[in-house]
Amino acid sequence: MRHNRIAARFAGLKAENRAGLITYVMAGDPDVETAFEILKGLPAAGADLIELGFPFSDPMAEGPPIQRAALRALKVGMTLRGTLDLVRRFRVEDKDTPIILMGYTNPVLSYGFGPFAQDAAAAGVDGLIIVDSPPEEADELSEALDIAGISLIR
Repeated sequence: MRHNRIAARFAGLKAENRAGLITYVMAGDPDVETAFEILKGLPAAGADLIELGFPFSDPMAEGPPIQRAALRALKVGMTLRGTLDLVRRFRVEDKDTPIILMGYTNPVLSYGFGPFAQDAAAAGVDGLIIVDSPPEEADELSEALDIAGISLIR
């Protein structure tokens, strides 16, 4: 299994006896390049872990700010594959900051659980939060992520 940046980061925070800062940004909002610059700048601004949202057309479990961010990202053409490209670009310069993708089941299901997990791992994704996937329906996704070494975060 690949190096687990999430566990390493939390161990480091514990050793430093401090809380961690987890930031959130929507992939592709307001546009791809600005989103990449924001993502790239988060560790220097103090982010210990980064949640990177991938846009979905019906983010009903989110509040208005994230709903609007998702719609802006979709409007400029951001996709799940594009989100993985952002992570891949981020990993060129930052090998240590954990990246956790956050989104909904439909884009991952459309991608295919196995192919998504493999591509996400290759891009440098460490964890995944799927807000509309109850544990009793997540076996196939969970297995694919386990094989790829990606944490499913509930």
